[in-house]
Amino acid sequence: MTIDVMFPYYGDVAMMKAAVSSVLAQDDKDFRFTIVDDGYPDDTLPEYFAGLVAADDRVRYYRNEVNLGANGNYKKCVGLVEHDIVVIMGADDLMLPNYLSTVRKAFQDPEVSIVQPGVEVIDENGSVYQPLGDSVKQFLRHKLVGKASEAIVAGEAIAESLMVGDWLYFPSVAWRADAIKKHDFRPQYDVVQDLALAIDITLSGGKMAVVDTVCFQYRRHRESDSSVRALDGRRFAEERAFFDECVRDFTAKGWSSAARAARWHLTSRLNAVSLTPKVVSKGMWPGLRKLVTHAVRP
Repeated sequence: MTIDVMFPYYGDVAMMKAAVSSVLAQDDKDFRFTIVDDGYPDDTLPEYFAGLVAADDRVRYYRNEVNLGANGNYKKCVGLVEHDIVVIMGADDLMLPNYLSTVRKAFQDPEVSIVQPGVEVIDENGSVYQPLGDSVKQFLRHKLVGKASEAIVAGEAIAESLMVGDWLYFPSVAWRADAIKKHDFRPQYDVVQDLALAIDITLSGGKMAVVDTVCFQYRRHRESDSSVRALDGRRFAEERAFFDECVRDFTAKGWSSAARAARWHLTSRLNAVSLTPKVVSKGMWPGLRKLVTHAVRP
């Protein structure tokens, strides 16, 4: 069973090359590696990508003539999927050699649509570290699945847990291809599109395997919390719209606990609060109003 590794790319060249190398170094060799370049402006890349394709017939390369943006490029990747399992990898993250073999094993259960394997966080220099937010993610994950090294969860339990705090690491998540093709990424979102996809699959009955085996390194730059989209409030406006949709969807399905968790979206509010000192220091007053509104609005 060949696994599709989809690789939407736009960004740092050195980190991209490290990510590519980590895919090609997998101990499980049965994969198809599809790189979709969103038009990154670097004249050295055509030769580099051509060399990859010439050296390994598992590698495909596409370049978008028009920049599609993150969501658009993810959607293009979904349209290129050909096999039963797919991962949409981040272009600055790293697969450990056991990644594909770990997720393949979890998909032996035919009812599993999503696999979240074990992840460690690395910084821009490749050093492993664990920011507070990632400690919270681990707490929420273990609160849902307990101490089991592998657990299969479904339904309202997933939805409620992810509404309290999104503990998924999207670039490390593997998906059943028929599920991701059926739902695809909601076009209106650029930040929470991965969470929305997981919720859509869960609402339609898909199950998730949560595996403790560490097989992926997720890169979190130490200054990532200062992203403009978060500081000026756009991230939280998008999250608010998504949570409001979830309240409606969960209520319609009779998932009252999940609806309540979506209404409160606790860790999202706390994240907004945590960013207010940085917003104040930068004098971003419109952003401050949006963050405060997100944190306190019922």
